[in-house]
Amino acid sequence: MKHIIALHTPATPWSDGLEPSDAELDVIEWEMPLILAEVDLLDAQITVLDRTPSVLDERRIRRAHRKVLAARQTLLNQAAAETNLPGGAA
Repeated sequence: MKHIIALHTPATPWSDGLEPSDAELDVIEWEMPLILAEVDLLDAQITVLDRTPSVLDERRIRRAHRKVLAARQTLLNQAAAETNLPGGAA
């Protein structure tokens, strides 16, 4: 049996420990409110996949969607403030 091996260098080099760098962890931590809001929205959408959404389901989805938009807006405002760009996100 012949083994197939990659003969080219990989597009993404792996680090020694296969762990995220400190900078990557900082970005993940900075984006965590948005990540959690998106998880809430996804959870609300998954619950109604196999049934007709009730009024409460629709409210939950709308609330989760607004939470995602607010988290995105907050991150954009923080990024604009950190880079000192004129006319940052509203």
